[in-house]
Amino acid sequence: MKVNSRLTPLTMLCTFLLSHAAIAQPLELSVMFGQIYGPDLVTNDNSDINIDSGNNMAVGIAWQENVNAQGQILLNRVSHDFIGENQANNELDITYAHFNGIALYRQQNYVTTLSLGLGGAYFDAKQGSEELYPSASVALGTRYEFSLQMALVTELRAYATLIDEDDALFCQQNMCSANFSDSLWIESSIAVGIAIKF
Repeated sequence: MKVNSRLTPLTMLCTFLLSHAAIAQPLELSVMFGQIYGPDLVTNDNSDINIDSGNNMAVGIAWQENVNAQGQILLNRVSHDFIGENQANNELDITYAHFNGIALYRQQNYVTTLSLGLGGAYFDAKQGSEELYPSASVALGTRYEFSLQMALVTELRAYATLIDEDDALFCQQNMCSANFSDSLWIESSIAVGIAIKF
């Protein structure tokens, strides 16, 4: 219930922004697939726990502010696996929800993009608990426009999430499989996909 009550304001904000954007401009839907690379976790004695690079899927809805700028709501989900201090397979799912401003630098059909975003990151440790943290992102990307309605998109994005190191996210009944190594969780992603205007 705690997580659901935290997600409600974010859902309301996204709904408001989407309805406002839909009235003002045509929308663009983008779907991207790729990999996200995260930092290590640590054991209670500060030994490193490696987490794998997880496959991710991102869905964005954007609207054109002007010829050289877009607004966007981006949802990105990744699932990381790691072997914790309990020597068992553990899973950490992260969902990023960000509002992004995108600058477009055009060269005919080829466009370079720079994006800055703010929002939240929902952490779900399957063998532990769930938490919602504030998050920011920066991205550099490209778009190759096949037509006025469709483009091939690529993106390199970095996420920075402010976490509470003392949260018992990976703990059950006073037994912890892992801990955060720092109060700033930084992940990087590489993705490719398609954007369609409608």
